[in-house]
Amino acid sequence: MAENCRVSITCVYCMLAQRNPPSPAVFPVVRCVLRDLTGFHWLQDNRIKTAKYNAFTFLPTNLFEQFQRFANAYFLVLLILQLIPEISSLSWFTTIVPLVMVLAITAVKDATDDYFRHKSDQQVNTRQSQVLIKGMLENEKWMNVRVGDIIKLENNQFVAADLLVLSSSEPYGLCYIETAELDGETNLKVRQALTVTSDLADDVSRLADFNAEVICEPPNNKLDKFTGTLYWKDNKYSLDNEKMLLRGCVLRNTEWCFGLVIFAGLQTKLMQNCGSTKFKRTSIDRLMNTLVLWIFGFLICMGIILAIGNTIWEQRVGSDFWTYLQWNKLTSNAIFSGFLTFWSYVIILNTVVPISLYVSVEVLRLGHSYFINWDRRMYYSPKDTPAEARTTTLNEELGQVEFIFSDKTGTLTQNIMVFNKCSINGKTYGDVYDEFGHKVDITEKTPCVDFSFNPLRDRKFRFHDSSLVEAIKLEEPLVQEFFRLLALCHTVMPEERNEGELVYQAQSPDEGALVTAARNFGFVFRSRTPETITVYEMGQPVTYQLLAILDFNNVRKRMSVIVRNPKGQLKLYSKGADTILFDRLDPSNDELMYTTSEQLNEFAGEGLRTLVLAYKDLDEDVFDEWMKQLLFASTSLDNREENLGALYEEIEQGLMLLGATAIEDKLQEGVPETIACLTLANIKIWVLTGDKLETAMNIGYSCNMLRDDMNEVFIISGHTSLEVHQELRTAKERIMGPSREKFSGDPDTEKTDIYSSDSVFEETIISEYALIINGHSLAHALEADLEQILVDVASAHIGVGISGQEGMQAVLSSDYSFAQFRYLQRLLLVHGRWSYHRMCNFLCHFFYKNFAFTLVHFWYGFQCGFSAQTVYDQWFITLFNIVYTSLPVLAMGLFDQDVNEQYSSRYPNLYRPGQLNQLFNKRKFFTCTLHGVCTSFILFFIPYGAFISAVRGDGSQISDQQAFAVTIATSLVIAVSVQIGLDTNYWTAVNHFFIWGSLAVYFAILFAMQSDGLFNIFPNQFTFIGTARNSLDQPVVWLVIFLTTVVCIMPMVAIRFIKTDCYPTQTDKVRLLQQATRRQGPQEQNLRRVRRTSSRRSAYAFAHQQGYGELITSGKNMKVTTSSTSTCPLSSPEGRPGTRGAPDETTTEGETNTTGFKREFDQNKDMMVEDLEAR
Repeated sequence: MAENCRVSITCVYCMLAQRNPPSPAVFPVVRCVLRDLTGFHWLQDNRIKTAKYNAFTFLPTNLFEQFQRFANAYFLVLLILQLIPEISSLSWFTTIVPLVMVLAITAVKDATDDYFRHKSDQQVNTRQSQVLIKGMLENEKWMNVRVGDIIKLENNQFVAADLLVLSSSEPYGLCYIETAELDGETNLKVRQALTVTSDLADDVSRLADFNAEVICEPPNNKLDKFTGTLYWKDNKYSLDNEKMLLRGCVLRNTEWCFGLVIFAGLQTKLMQNCGSTKFKRTSIDRLMNTLVLWIFGFLICMGIILAIGNTIWEQRVGSDFWTYLQWNKLTSNAIFSGFLTFWSYVIILNTVVPISLYVSVEVLRLGHSYFINWDRRMYYSPKDTPAEARTTTLNEELGQVEFIFSDKTGTLTQNIMVFNKCSINGKTYGDVYDEFGHKVDITEKTPCVDFSFNPLRDRKFRFHDSSLVEAIKLEEPLVQEFFRLLALCHTVMPEERNEGELVYQAQSPDEGALVTAARNFGFVFRSRTPETITVYEMGQPVTYQLLAILDFNNVRKRMSVIVRNPKGQLKLYSKGADTILFDRLDPSNDELMYTTSEQLNEFAGEGLRTLVLAYKDLDEDVFDEWMKQLLFASTSLDNREENLGALYEEIEQGLMLLGATAIEDKLQEGVPETIACLTLANIKIWVLTGDKLETAMNIGYSCNMLRDDMNEVFIISGHTSLEVHQELRTAKERIMGPSREKFSGDPDTEKTDIYSSDSVFEETIISEYALIINGHSLAHALEADLEQILVDVASAHIGVGISGQEGMQAVLSSDYSFAQFRYLQRLLLVHGRWSYHRMCNFLCHFFYKNFAFTLVHFWYGFQCGFSAQTVYDQWFITLFNIVYTSLPVLAMGLFDQDVNEQYSSRYPNLYRPGQLNQLFNKRKFFTCTLHGVCTSFILFFIPYGAFISAVRGDGSQISDQQAFAVTIATSLVIAVSVQIGLDTNYWTAVNHFFIWGSLAVYFAILFAMQSDGLFNIFPNQFTFIGTARNSLDQPVVWLVIFLTTVVCIMPMVAIRFIKTDCYPTQTDKVRLLQQATRRQGPQEQNLRRVRRTSSRRSAYAFAHQQGYGELITSGKNMKVTTSSTSTCPLSSPEGRPGTRGAPDETTTEGETNTTGFKREFDQNKDMMVEDLEAR
């Protein structure tokens, strides 16, 4: 029967909706039974679908989605109104052409995206897997794999579904996987089958007879957690995440493995994590939505005014023509005429609501994203990693950042740990002394210790104190025990690719550095099994029996192993944070503990990460009893973690202190300079780290966030909400008190200029503060909205990922990514500021030209009896926004620069307008719309007044409506183009081409559409026959156009000249400086380093996540990467910090072993705006 069946899983719970997950205490029952191949087709298959549309649903669904946008729905209503002859004086194509263009562009984009989703789905669904069917392995498409199938995977194959590992080609049922598609991590991870199923090996007949029952959790999106139990042959076996292969993983370094499908298709954890992403909107997006509603309200008001005017005009004047026009009784009603006129003017004035605004904004954002991607100065050549804008919706928001929340490890630091110093039995190793006994600085030229005596050494390892090697060679017991502990107490997995060529796969860089140090000093960790560890001690292989691993977690903050050496002695080796292990030392270690603590203070002053090592000899009887309790606790279902923790605590008492290690995690290049520059831009920086308080302070000093010359550094360390509340209130009172006294109650002012406001260069900081909150206090601070200090944590919504040693997980979930923290300065101060500046200029000119174009109809209404007659030719109305003026304003929005990139970085205070939202806000919108209204007034009344008495060269009149329309249209296009040209700060070939090209296209289309040829073909559509050539050949018309353009432009030129001359902004001053020095090139600022010392203790050198000891003891290879958790933030002052250095006596020129710096300007290069003006 087995040959005609294959294994299946019948899930009683699998069809429950994900939105209603079970209680955590309730587990679904999954039964594993034999089934016929043709039955159970209702089981979950493995097909996935991420595409939104198909050939039949695309058009209706996409149109429905697009018409949910207010602007599109509004123009659809207008199109319907235009089909009513009684109220429409415009042809339908004036609305449908731009509407169709907008809909088509969006539809093409959506269709393209969905096509690639379909292509990806098809590629994935048709992949092949080997499935056990009728007792034989057969190729099957992924989409046909079902829950309950047994699948064979081979090396480098993707995992088709969420599988329970049954057996593999590796010893102990191990298999290695790469999870880059799930979490971005590139280091190999290990999974292991249950011992009872690993015996099945690759015996197909035994696998076909496999029958079991599984109780497991329902489908969920937790990648790091799986809970279940396997019932087979009257026994039960615990299942966890280390028994599972998740869909999306790749099998590596394993010839084959068999797995049982637990979750398939949309129920897999990978697909459960593929929910719809939250759409992020910028502040400008929200403002635009509000402004569009305002504009719509303004349109309604204009329609009402003109409708009332029509009603009054019809009653007083128009009634005289009713008989002549032979209108019916309903049409001849003045009030009804006003009602129809209202809708007519809503149609005519509809261009004041910008239909193309959102599409134009998306085009600009896409272009700005490409500029970030193409920036070679943000390209990291060592790893071939360019910057990447992974979203196109937040570019201008990069120019408005006020707070930065940053991780520490791998973000500010390189996450490359180096064994720097150590203390063994109270003696420090790692320093270098000259012949006079004076300590000397270690440089690249300092000779390294010769490790040639060790053939298994790591040739990249560098250490400079030869006395430690001498102690090893003299076989000092404590020194050997020190490195023996480092070689045994860890969860590292070795990989020996060639004889003697060891590669360590470490849970964290800290562990890798410590094991590598032990390797170089003669204690080489060579191999391990679930029960043993083999170490080559000074060239001799020694195998230790591994009895227990007391794993690390965030509560214990330490790790221990219990081993039996070849002599039969039981040893417990432990390493962890000094504050943890010192409390568990035997009282006889008090003197050594005091000495070691002083040495730890010295290490901390140098910014090193410290770790304390201790050991203990165990009694055989005590250990046996303890192991029985451990076995019982590890198999219990209730309070397992608490029971294990209590047992670990019991045996880790009475330790003997060995010493301490000091590891250096160097800052990335340019971190202090970048942070100083960002603080000058008034950006407040918080660093969140999983380390303890001392490490947070050390990293703060080393990266220039904390400085000795700050007024005060506040430490929030309360244990209750009330204590935290009080500490925060006290800090705020201390910070705000001096400011109120100094600045008469202005709480936001913490600095003032020592020179006049005309100075771009000099300013001093009156008060500088920093705030540090430790982990448990932060929890209380986030629960209560205390003093609004942490209110901006929730509003942080721009994710920036740095691709470093910790993998790509941060990059995969980020909006922007690059390889080095220092690139953040350029992303914000250059690309972000430019994007904000360009977007604001674009919006101002967009609204300006639309109001100038549309409101001419409003003024004309008062001259045409409010008859809803249009001024322009209908084709001009159609093409104005999509052809004549679209490209010049887009070119400004894409390429304009108020100042170049060097000055944007050199003067960070230029970033301030974006934070204050000064370049585009409601007031700015009102100003640019008022400018448009005034321009429309000028555009209408100057030609209107001139044409009253204007004549041709032969004396005939030219004051016909069509010539009047051409004159206004030409004046409008020229005035808008000139205005854009005057406001363009940075000219490119594209700007020239678009501006002059748009003017040329306007005249070409104008003469073409008013030619005899088109009139003969379409007499009803092109009624302005010959108007262009008959009017534009008259000098008086060109004089009117010139006069109108000058009057439109000159007031704004005069206003801006006066503002720049009398009330210059910081940007105006820097631009003037840039123009004066453009031939000399940019002058770089001189950054001077300042030596700093600190007595803060650095923290334990562990990865801050649950350890992997259980995996080691169960036979699982530990190949994992580091992840950091954030518990302790570090803040810059609330006001803008300065960059003052330490006192002069601590400042030396050219120091390199430093952690802070101050800014110093070359006095010969300082140039004030007054000097430039005088020149």
